[in-house]
Amino acid sequence: MPDLKSLNQVNRLLFTVPLRPVQGDRFQPTGFPNLGAATYQTTDGPKLLVESAQSMANRFEMTCWDSSTNKPIPALDGISHVTVTRKGAFLTDSMLEAHRINSPYLLESKDRSFFDKLKADLGGLEEGPIDRKKLAQVLLKYDVGSLIHGVFLAKKDLAGGRLRVSRALSAFIEASDVEVVASGGVKNDHVNPSGETKRGFGNVPFARDEFVAKRIECHINLDLAQIRGYGLEQNVEPLLVLLALHRVRRLVDGDLRLRTACDLEPLDRKNVVASRPEGFKLPSLGELEAAVAIAVDNCREFMTHTMVAFDDELRKGKEPEENAEMDEETDSDEPSAD
Repeated sequence: MPDLKSLNQVNRLLFTVPLRPVQGDRFQPTGFPNLGAATYQTTDGPKLLVESAQSMANRFEMTCWDSSTNKPIPALDGISHVTVTRKGAFLTDSMLEAHRINSPYLLESKDRSFFDKLKADLGGLEEGPIDRKKLAQVLLKYDVGSLIHGVFLAKKDLAGGRLRVSRALSAFIEASDVEVVASGGVKNDHVNPSGETKRGFGNVPFARDEFVAKRIECHINLDLAQIRGYGLEQNVEPLLVLLALHRVRRLVDGDLRLRTACDLEPLDRKNVVASRPEGFKLPSLGELEAAVAIAVDNCREFMTHTMVAFDDELRKGKEPEENAEMDEETDSDEPSAD
């Protein structure tokens, strides 16, 4: 069982994990529409946002999901989450949805059974200050990940859309002393090089910016004060801390291939040591999996796996006009924002 005593006297657990490209020096950062790469100047020189907090939240949760079985990995058997089916087959899960149980597949369905159940459990929060303990208890029951990664129940019928929990676990990847590596290429059409490019024909030259950096770091922040502030039962606090540490360890031990041209790895994944509290070492995956199994078992009575059917018509958004010009697209491989 990992020794977590040193975390009892601090409000934050902070890690900074140095990274490097798996091959070469160049890497492709996340891109934003109408902005491109997020570069900025600091007193320490030019910096670059390699991966956003929104994207990292999704990546943390994906470390816990087994896409081959469409359920949490075996080490997390027993945690609470909501599975959505369509015509009897798996459709999605609260662990995969950008806003977890605020997913439209849960709250916008013609089948109101889950919505009504959630509303009943949240009863009494419609007026006055939000009872955060009660909110936390309901989130623990249906989707424990919401207490780690945050959620915003933005439905007027649920306490006027005021039910919000911030991320307890957050992270971002930042590069320092960066320089642009400008390059490019051509999309070749060997059949009709001078074809109509707006329709995808013809040769299309393009510019490409990658970056090099003297330092790439993944900054991880676990808000221990927020977890304590939920006021939940005694065994729940260690469960949430261990689940968060388990996500961090699986991320560090796994492949950090963020995009086609952004494949990173820790300089020393075996020795990930916190800056606060100073000297706290991230436990090994084996230690964390054993501890998480015990913690889940201790809290099993507070959590449930809920099944919901979504058999509504999957409507498409407004179709573009037939003759409208195609918008330029930026493929950043960015996961859905949290």
